[in-house]
Amino acid sequence: MNDNKDHARDTARGDVRDDVCGDVRGRVDALVAVGRPAEARAVARTALADDGPEAGLFLALARAHMAEDDDDHDDAAERVFREGLDAFPDDIGLLAGYAELCTHSDSMDRPGRHARGPVLLARLREIAPESAELKRAEAAGSSVSTNARNSASVNRVQSFDAARAFAEAPTPQAAADQAAQWAAAAPRDLRLAVLAETTAALAATGRTWFRLLLCRGVEYRFATGVAVAVLIVLRITVLPAIPYGMAAGVGLLLGLPFLGLRRLLRAARERAADRIAAAVSEAAPRAEAGDGADAGGDAEARGDDEARGDDEAAVGGDRPGAPELPPVPRVTRREYAFAGAGLALLFAVGGTAYAASLEYPRYDIVAHDTFRGLQGFDLREEFDPFRAVSDGELNDSTARVYAAADAAPDAAAEYLVAVTTGDFHEMRESFVDDDRIFPAVTDQDGVVHESWQAETGPHGAWMRCIRYTEAGTGTPRAMCVWGDKGSIGMVLFTAADENHDVVEETARSVGTAFLRPAAD
Repeated sequence: MNDNKDHARDTARGDVRDDVCGDVRGRVDALVAVGRPAEARAVARTALADDGPEAGLFLALARAHMAEDDDDHDDAAERVFREGLDAFPDDIGLLAGYAELCTHSDSMDRPGRHARGPVLLARLREIAPESAELKRAEAAGSSVSTNARNSASVNRVQSFDAARAFAEAPTPQAAADQAAQWAAAAPRDLRLAVLAETTAALAATGRTWFRLLLCRGVEYRFATGVAVAVLIVLRITVLPAIPYGMAAGVGLLLGLPFLGLRRLLRAARERAADRIAAAVSEAAPRAEAGDGADAGGDAEARGDDEARGDDEAAVGGDRPGAPELPPVPRVTRREYAFAGAGLALLFAVGGTAYAASLEYPRYDIVAHDTFRGLQGFDLREEFDPFRAVSDGELNDSTARVYAAADAAPDAAAEYLVAVTTGDFHEMRESFVDDDRIFPAVTDQDGVVHESWQAETGPHGAWMRCIRYTEAGTGTPRAMCVWGDKGSIGMVLFTAADENHDVVEETARSVGTAFLRPAAD
C-alpha cells in the first residue's frame, strides 16, 4: 500500500514538474517571439538552476540565443545544444534544433559546425524517421528561418502563411476564423498570432485588392514589369518622343498598392506582438502561483493539477487544433518560373535596345556638280562644318556652294549645302535645338531676325531654321539644320520671303536632293 502511495506521489511530482517546465518553455518562446531574448534566456537559466536539466529548457535557451542572429550568440547556442545532448543524447527536439543551427551556419566562417548538420540529420532519421522535427530540420537549408528578425524574413513568413491560409480555405472569412482558432489554442505562438491578425485584416470588407496582391503578388509584379518593358521597347523603336521617365512613372504608379499592403501587414504584426506580450505578462504570476502550490505539498499539487492545466492552456500551452505551420521556402517553384520569365523579358528588352543601337537609317550622298542651274564648288578644304562630329561616326560627307557660272568671284552664293551620313543613333531633337551640331550665327556673320522649330526636315529628320541678314552684303538669308539617326545636314540660301512654310519646304527639297535612302 505504501509503495503504491509513493509511486503515485512520484508520478504526481513528475507531472507537476513537467507542467512547470512546459509553462517555462512557453514563456521563453513567447519572450523570444516579442523581441525579448535576453529576458527569455534569464528565465530559462533560472528554471534550469531551480529544477535541474530538462531537454525542452535546453532547447528554449538555445533558441533564445539563436534569436539574436549574432555569431557570439550562435556559439553560445551551440554550447547549450551540446550540454543538452550530453544529458539527453536522443532528444529529437535538441537534435533537430542543433541540426537547424548547423544548416543555417556559413560553410566558410564555420565549416566544422556546418559539416555537423548532415551527421545530426542522419541521427534523426534513425530514431525519428517520420517526425515533424526531422522534416523541419531537413527543410532548414531551403527555408526561411522563423527565428530571423530581419524585415525581409518576417515579411516572407507572414505573407506565405496568410496566402496559404486563403488558398486552402473556401472563403476569406473561413481562413480568418480558422487562424483565430489556432491562435486561441496556442496564444503564445507569435507566428499563429500574426497569421490570425493578418487574415482577420485581409478578410475585412473592401480588402479584396490587398488579398489579390498578397496571393498573386508575383504575377502582379511580372505584369508591371511587362507594362514597363513595353513602354521602353516603344520608346526605343517607334515612339522616340516618349520620355523614359514615363516608363519609370508607370512602374512606380503600379507599385503604389504594395505600400498600402505593407502598412496593413506591419499593423497586423504589431497587434500580434501586443497579444503575445499580454499573454507573457499574464503567465508570469500564474507560474509563480504554480510554484507555490508545488511547494505546499504533493496532495495539493495533485489537487491543483487540473486547474494548472487549464491555466497553461489559457496562456500558451499547446492544445489540439493548433498545428505546427510548415517551413517557409526561400523561393517557390512559381517564383522560380516567374523569375525565369522576368529574366527572359529583361533579355528581350536588352536585345531590343542593342538592336536599336545598331540600327539607323542609311543614306547615300548625291554630290551634284550643278544644282538648279548653278555651278557647284567644293568647300571641304576651306570649311569643315562637321568638326564637332566624331570621326568614328562619319561614313561620308560633302560641303558645297552653288553660284552662277559667270558670277564674280566675290559674289554671294545662292546655296551652301553640307551633309554627312553615319551612325548617329544617339541623336536627339535637343541636339538640333541647342547648336550641338553647327555653330550659332554670330554678329560677325549677320543679324538674326528669328529662329524656330521646323515641322520636319529631309526624310522626317528634326530640323530648326533661322532667318538673318548677312553681314557685309545685306543679303536676306535662311539657314536650316537637321539631323536624324543616320544623317546631319545644313543648307543656307537666299530667302527674301518671310513665310516659314516656304523656308522649310526649300530646305527639305534641297536636303532630299542631296540625300537618298541607301539601297538594301
